[in-house]
Amino acid sequence: MNVLIITACPNGQVTSVLCSRLLQAAAERLGWSTQVEVHDPKAIGSPLSDADIAAAQLVLVVKTGELDLQRFVGKRVVQSTPSEALADPKQFLRVAAEQAQVLENVAPVAAASASDKPRLVAITACPTGVAHTFMAAEALQQAAEQLGFDLKVETRGSVGARNLLDEASIAAADVVLLATDIEVETDRFVGKKVYRCGTGVALKQPKQTLQKALAEAAPLQGTGQSQTADSAKSGSKSGPYKHLLTGVSFMLPMVVAGGLLIALSFVFGIEAFKQEGTLPAALMKIGGEAAFALMIPVLAGYIAYSIADRPGLAPGMIGGMLASALGTGFLGGIIAGFLAGYLALALNRWLRLPQSIEALKPILLIPLLASLVTGLAMIYVIGTPVAGIMAALEVFLQNMGTTNAILLGLLLGGMMCVDLGGPINKAAYAFSVGLLASQSYAPMAATMAAGMVPPIGMAIATVLARRKFSQTEREAGKAAGVLGLCFISEGAIPFAAKDPLRVIPASIAGGALTGALSMYFGCKLMAPHGGLFVLLIPNAINHALLYLLAIVAGSLVTGVVYALIKRPEVEALTVAAKA
Repeated sequence: MNVLIITACPNGQVTSVLCSRLLQAAAERLGWSTQVEVHDPKAIGSPLSDADIAAAQLVLVVKTGELDLQRFVGKRVVQSTPSEALADPKQFLRVAAEQAQVLENVAPVAAASASDKPRLVAITACPTGVAHTFMAAEALQQAAEQLGFDLKVETRGSVGARNLLDEASIAAADVVLLATDIEVETDRFVGKKVYRCGTGVALKQPKQTLQKALAEAAPLQGTGQSQTADSAKSGSKSGPYKHLLTGVSFMLPMVVAGGLLIALSFVFGIEAFKQEGTLPAALMKIGGEAAFALMIPVLAGYIAYSIADRPGLAPGMIGGMLASALGTGFLGGIIAGFLAGYLALALNRWLRLPQSIEALKPILLIPLLASLVTGLAMIYVIGTPVAGIMAALEVFLQNMGTTNAILLGLLLGGMMCVDLGGPINKAAYAFSVGLLASQSYAPMAATMAAGMVPPIGMAIATVLARRKFSQTEREAGKAAGVLGLCFISEGAIPFAAKDPLRVIPASIAGGALTGALSMYFGCKLMAPHGGLFVLLIPNAINHALLYLLAIVAGSLVTGVVYALIKRPEVEALTVAAKA
């Protein structure tokens, strides 16, 4: 039997080649003659000639997504997927020969798709994976519906990936939109047109983001290691800031678990963990000696991973472990992560080897050389001065006077409310989270308290000045209040986007007051997330009532100030109409 084998798996080049090779080998074992065509720009597969098609007795099409089959009209054709073809190639061929049917006239794919609405797939991901991830996804889906686009969104939040994109959806998509503040795996999108932006941009300008994605997306080349360069072309936030947030996002579970386990050990007494063999000692060992010990290596490892992909992970974690052992704290971990990442990236790009041993580079040479250089630099150059800086910072934080504490609280509290989850907010948050590794818990308390103020303040304002808000805004106020209690500052974004010149100053005033009061009261928080619900865990925070007082005071200031300066909805609409 003369058989044509066509494979078309654009989202997985290896799959295309593997299907063609295995099916061809199975056909030859059956005594069939074959011609192969692989639809993949990187694979070897000559286009079939008209003579090949005319002579064929059977056409096997293994594909994901759309493929023009017009040239096979009148031939016996079987269409299938890679998973079915690879399960048992020989049996697949036998069944295909029995079930093949003559292909009747079909519309060309190009003509059919021209009238179809644009197809996009997207991924949203933010450092904490709580608010921006899902709010951006919802905003994009609503905008796509209004624009008449076909959009599927995969969210990578704190609970893991949801609504995973399947191979068929990726293959059929015109554009892949990556609305992410951290690095995500992109190997499955190689060869597709990709556009990158931050979650904040997608949340505030969803329609423009989708339109720019269709207009400006560029093909993703190579492996995920080219992400940084590609993202820079697409205008997204990249570089050191994004790499740092990637490290922080992977470190957060360690911080949360470790901090809360340490807090639980204090339930039995502040020094109960010192008695060997007891439950408090076990909790302290798990939280303090295991989870907290992994914080800095994970931070450094995933900063390096964000920069250089998998080859950077090992040297980054080794550098982070050395940073922890040398007492350089989170600052040393950040330096080690960037050093290891850029070393691994440079080695990957510039180290040229014979093709026969090229495979050794990512598993042997890059980890070895990058770990060696990073380790020596940490031990002999970076470790001592950075450890001195961290020791001085810890002494300052532990012994600072009331005035300095208030000023630090004012600064952190104000930063948390400037951009509601943006770069300034994340900078203050990352600083406070990093200090947890050095057992400095007061900045974290001030940061989380201030971050709750804007959405709670907006909820208060919608109650105090009910007539100034539309019904939609009043409903948004209720949702904002709940989000605020959960430490999701993004709950105030709908208000800030509509009236930034009033919402932002009112939020900063309340957040700065809350941060200052928290530091003045000496509040210390073990966990970096959870909002007021962390208070349900004994000893997760000290001075709980004073901590609540700080949050209430700042929220009232924000709510009252905005209620007073808020322009009534009818008046605002009139002014807008005149403009």
